[in-house]
Amino acid sequence: MIETSKSGAEGRLRAAIEPFVDRHELAGAVMLAATPERILAHETVGWANVARREPMPPDALFWIASQTKPMTATCVMMMIDEGWVSLDDPLEKYLPELRGLRWVASQDEQQTVLRAPAAPPTIRQALAHTAGFRFSTPLEQPTLDRFALVDAVRGYGLVPLDYEPGSRYQYSNIGTNVVARIVEIVCGQPFEDYLQSRVLDPLGMSETTFWPTAAQIQRLPSVYGPNAAGDGLNEQRHTQLRYPLDDRRTRYALPAGGLFSTAHDCLAFLRLLVHGGVHEGRRLLSAEAVAHMTQRQTPPELDESYGLGLAVWPGGYGHGGAAGTHMSVHVEDDLLLVWLVQHGGFPGRGAEAQEAFVRAAKDLPR
Repeated sequence: MIETSKSGAEGRLRAAIEPFVDRHELAGAVMLAATPERILAHETVGWANVARREPMPPDALFWIASQTKPMTATCVMMMIDEGWVSLDDPLEKYLPELRGLRWVASQDEQQTVLRAPAAPPTIRQALAHTAGFRFSTPLEQPTLDRFALVDAVRGYGLVPLDYEPGSRYQYSNIGTNVVARIVEIVCGQPFEDYLQSRVLDPLGMSETTFWPTAAQIQRLPSVYGPNAAGDGLNEQRHTQLRYPLDDRRTRYALPAGGLFSTAHDCLAFLRLLVHGGVHEGRRLLSAEAVAHMTQRQTPPELDESYGLGLAVWPGGYGHGGAAGTHMSVHVEDDLLLVWLVQHGGFPGRGAEAQEAFVRAAKDLPR
């Protein structure tokens, strides 16, 4: 069900972002601001395709990339709620291909010195980006979606860890993919099926998918980045994904960053977290699981603050994606925000548009 704003806030978000579109620093955006109970504003600005002057529709479908990570983490936390796995289980307990991992203690042109970790990396560390994994492996080139999870994880076992588990934070797709493979092994079904039946369907996230249909592809905005001169926009493609996007034979589910979604579907997921794991009176996730996800899990001596599948900061949490999308909860403001664009970089001050949206959203009348 699409809710409409009754706050008299129509047009305020658009007015804040239109200058970026007028200066050719941003192609277009879908913006949604809500409280836990109602939508304050759902607006669009700019173009789905600049050259053809196609306005951005409110139901546009976006590659949300790493916003997939908290949804994958939700699947893991559901299995923890049911007692199938534990946060501090070593990954190798379920994945023999990861047994005996070593980390790079030193490296130069002549040699690489590997050491055994004091303890093997855990599910908690994988979800918090402190397990020692690099971002991806050379096998995941030129695109990240070219392997089934079972094959991708075999490849991860062939690459040493970058650091001693727990000693650093390093953002990693590998950790999220690894825990998704554990979900597959324990539940006995493909990860995408578990995600669909346990998260997407119960939340009514009917537009969210790893493989947009032909009809959904028609609602995908074009992707833009800065032109060669850096003073305008250039149309491009998602370089981390294989085309055609609806081909299930050559593209595989990417739990670390493969989902496409809409503003309303992202809002449904944020509301699950804000309501402590309850959706429309039905508990899908324990309050304790939500607390683990939305509170800092990185060691206190590290600068980076990350929960389980979510970036966390004083007064809020959320996650962004490689194409410039973002969703967030601002607890002190009682505000849920969804910002959807498709950009591989911005010319001029385009990168400031998201923060301009946040400021405008916080000023909306209630």
